[in-house]
Amino acid sequence: MSDIDLVMERLELRGHRVTESRRRVIAAVLEQPSHFTVDDVLHRVRRVGRATVFRTMKLLTDLNVVCRVLMDDGTLHYRVSTRGHHHHLVCRDCGRVEDFSQCDVQALVADLARATDYEIAGHWLEVYGRCKSCQLLGASREEAVSTANARS
Repeated sequence: MSDIDLVMERLELRGHRVTESRRRVIAAVLEQPSHFTVDDVLHRVRRVGRATVFRTMKLLTDLNVVCRVLMDDGTLHYRVSTRGHHHHLVCRDCGRVEDFSQCDVQALVADLARATDYEIAGHWLEVYGRCKSCQLLGASREEAVSTANARS
């Protein structure tokens, strides 16, 4: 069974209609090579309404088919997700996104729930920095500038 068929089956099992427009949105999502925006999906699925794309993205998020990634600039991206609960490392330079699952915030969440009388349903964590490639690239740029300035 293909990935799209599996997703469509999950939708049907939850009582959602499987329309041709929804199928096209799901196919476009599953074809994305890395993180993407709703606008990226809209460009790939012509003649599918914006509302249909947004509703389908919400369903895919609820089914854990995609996860949300908040980029450093505040834009919301998505990624196809094959993992359970996880978080993201986001490179501020190149935009690379990596998953990580070590998240020992359960004690913090429990303390927060007690202190605020909230019934906490979940959390979302993004960590921003520079990936190893960008660090190396930045170091080589700085070295080139230092060498050029020394020659001047």
